[in-house]
Amino acid sequence: MPLAPGSKLGPYEILAALGAGGMGEVYRARDPRLAREVAIKVLPPGGAADSERMRRFEQEARATAALSHPNILAVFDIGSQDSSPYIVSELLEGEPLRARLIGGALPVRKAVDYAIQIARGLAAAHDQGIFHRDLKPENLFITRDGHVKILDFGLAKLTMPEPGLSPEATLDSVTGRGVLLGTLGYMSPEQCRGAAVDARSDLFSFGAVLYEMLSGSRAFRGETTADTISSILKEEPPDLSDTGLGVPPLLARIVHHCLEKDPADRFQSARDVVFALESLSSTSSPAATTSSAAPRVKKSGRPWLVSALLGVVGILAAGAVLLFIRLHVAPAEPPSYRQLTFGREYISSARFAPDQRTIVYSSARAGMQTGLFSLAPDSHFPVSLGLKDADVESISSTGEMLLIQKRRDLARNVKVGVLARAPLTGAAPHAMMSDVVDADWGPGNQIAVSH
Repeated sequence: MPLAPGSKLGPYEILAALGAGGMGEVYRARDPRLAREVAIKVLPPGGAADSERMRRFEQEARATAALSHPNILAVFDIGSQDSSPYIVSELLEGEPLRARLIGGALPVRKAVDYAIQIARGLAAAHDQGIFHRDLKPENLFITRDGHVKILDFGLAKLTMPEPGLSPEATLDSVTGRGVLLGTLGYMSPEQCRGAAVDARSDLFSFGAVLYEMLSGSRAFRGETTADTISSILKEEPPDLSDTGLGVPPLLARIVHHCLEKDPADRFQSARDVVFALESLSSTSSPAATTSSAAPRVKKSGRPWLVSALLGVVGILAAGAVLLFIRLHVAPAEPPSYRQLTFGREYISSARFAPDQRTIVYSSARAGMQTGLFSLAPDSHFPVSLGLKDADVESISSTGEMLLIQKRRDLARNVKVGVLARAPLTGAAPHAMMSDVVDADWGPGNQIAVSH
């Protein structure tokens, strides 16, 4: 029986019903202790007698309560009254993303803004070992001030067992292999097969949501359940660049990269997706990135005769240099340049990998630690190597990096740090010595160090 306005649920006063879903009924309520309004989800009548639904309900509470991020719904409390468990969370004002999509595709800039926020929330959850597994427009809420909140971790899979529990007692037992959990049309291929999933499954669902935001249509659909599953497993959605909606080719590639059938071919982390989208959204016009204002020359104020003499001497010297160059130096082809990164970031060092095509570079954004990234040939998507506070100094022919970590100021314009070596795979670095200015690989696997 629905709760009536004015009734009590634990210490909370029910104000109004907000809606209902498969996992519970949602109410607007007031917490008199803190004088604030909250949202309360209550398990439907009879739900407490369903052990599977109870486990899923409690699982949602534990999963969401473990997260603290501006793009994830905050959980304040859990409780039970008259055998009806409930979850108390922040009260949101706005509408689900699904309501925004009723009118069709979103403007590209708005879709990218929402996508970055969603990816940030997923990254925070994945960092805690939590995968959503049911990401869809209905579970994404847009607040009135434009913030995106990820809702409903009811299908969340926790990969980190609780203290005192064996791995068999983790939430794999709630949603075991061979069981299809998720919403058709947004499920990853591995979910459709009932196989084990990880963070990359959420990235597939994320790609399906972003595709729909940009096109106004679902990426995968069919007349029957079997048709939809077949579409997810075997078909590619229409290219976003061909929709005529002004989707930039780079953005279309990011979406396609999320929707790869094989998890190994997708982005490997939500943070990589954030990096790619932020780089895209911060890209300025080509003219702005290849030109700069010429420095203004300040007049010296010297007497005109001295200026004239200096000018004559300069002209004669320049002429002599040019004549020498033309007589003794063969003409060379002008160098060619190609922009590889597009974000507003500080790149402190860059080196070629042994294949002489892949580039490894150290990059930092305002207020963030320096991190290492690799950029493969003909790719617009840098991959994080997972190493923070490190500058790449040199890479050996066998693919081992020399890094300077934790740089600090030693003297004016001189910085020193810890010299470490690490494989290109991004494994943990091995510290070698401190107070190093620079280092490089030499012949015979020797290392030259400026100490």
